[in-house]
Amino acid sequence: MSLSVLLAQHNDVTVLDIDTERVGRINNKQSTVQDEEIELFLAEKSLSLTATLDKQEAYKNAGFIIIATPTDYDSDTNRFDTSSVDAVVEDALKLNTDALIVIKSTIPVGHTKLLQKKFKTDRVIFSPEFLRE
Repeated sequence: MSLSVLLAQHNDVTVLDIDTERVGRINNKQSTVQDEEIELFLAEKSLSLTATLDKQEAYKNAGFIIIATPTDYDSDTNRFDTSSVDAVVEDALKLNTDALIVIKSTIPVGHTKLLQKKFKTDRVIFSPEFLRE
């Protein structure tokens, strides 16, 4: 939500989500996270922000695609489950041949290089996510 609100102040932003309720909240200018500043921006600022469940709609005209999906850590295997990130990268590359794909999700060191090799592209990059906590 924070990146969406920030970018939607000066850019057209489409949020892709798999949860119908979250899509509805965003389209009704309601935050999907508890954050006073985000709620204030949604209520008071003019934002170009929409949400959809449709991958093609979200990716078709994007200049860049930010991936912020969960990567659960399994302490038993000492590994992250990157399957959701990997699936989004694959979809984004198929549905948009030009956009830069920016991974904000927590992934293991070297995973971006692995994806670049797997998909034979340099359009996948990583930008670390730092939470307020």
